[in-house]
Amino acid sequence: MDSTTPLSRWLAEHAGLADARLGQRLGGGNSNVTQLIEHRDGFAVLRRPPDNAISASAASGVRREFQMLSALHDHAPVPRALGFCDDASVLGVPFAVVQHVDGVAISTELPAEYASGAGTLNAIGSELIDALATVHTLDWRALGIEPPNAPQDYVAKQIHRWLKARAAESVRDLPLITEIGTWLQAHLPAPPPASVMHGDFHLDNTLFRRDVPQLAVIIDWELASIGNPYADLALMLAFWGKRRVDPPGFSFVQKVTRGSEASVEVCVDRDALAQRWSRRTGLTLDDFEFYRVFALWRLAAIVEGAFVLFRHGKVADDYSRKLEHDVPALLEEAAIIAGLRTGA
Repeated sequence: MDSTTPLSRWLAEHAGLADARLGQRLGGGNSNVTQLIEHRDGFAVLRRPPDNAISASAASGVRREFQMLSALHDHAPVPRALGFCDDASVLGVPFAVVQHVDGVAISTELPAEYASGAGTLNAIGSELIDALATVHTLDWRALGIEPPNAPQDYVAKQIHRWLKARAAESVRDLPLITEIGTWLQAHLPAPPPASVMHGDFHLDNTLFRRDVPQLAVIIDWELASIGNPYADLALMLAFWGKRRVDPPGFSFVQKVTRGSEASVEVCVDRDALAQRWSRRTGLTLDDFEFYRVFALWRLAAIVEGAFVLFRHGKVADDYSRKLEHDVPALLEEAAIIAGLRTGA
């Protein structure tokens, strides 16, 4: 891309990136496309809706991410937001430009530079929990973040939303969608004070330093909101360590915590990590199991939408294809935790 293209001109004028051109796509993430920008002084990252986006609302996550990163910079470990564009003449779709942070995404195995063993995994778990607690204890009002209507009702609204969405669009029989959703509505606890929440927090949505197990940044904020902090904690810990279904749904997420490094006897368990978060936020864990059920059920209900598109021939990627197993497995795991099914 030369300096005469609409994108390169916009990047120079609005993001301060001279002689910029698009580089390779970066791995990770299924909601938005992440692509490297090469410019005169280094690198940046472009975030835009996915290629198979089929509605105008698909761009809302890009805008939400940019707004959240703009507010959180200097207060939490996040990339710096550099610019947002909703002029379709520039790239054809809205996009955000953010700081490039050199780091490593950890999923199925530890980086070669890290020491092997559960001690490294313990450090990673502590880093994740401490960063999440930092996010959850920020004063979002002072940061000028605009909340949705009734942010304290985040969980109740999510349950209603995804029950309705899955009832409206169905391509297979998934009775646990309704059964667990009804259970969640019947067991809904009193909400905590609303806080900044990531919306999809787990190890795979962070970057760590390449040389030592220290968190560099939390990425992929397109589902961020002001809502219930327990939902973030529960999703990350639902994927941490031993799972209740084999093979579990989304088995690649935080798989490193279930590999040869993760001895049950020595690797910090999810309860210890939850207690660490509780001490740092001042929030109790009385309803933690409810939120584990909610986190797995919500994820299953959301991503079933991608499987619907797959069945209708609108997408044909491996991620959507594997949802044939992943969604029922997530629902089964949630049902076991809720006591609606027996399991390991």
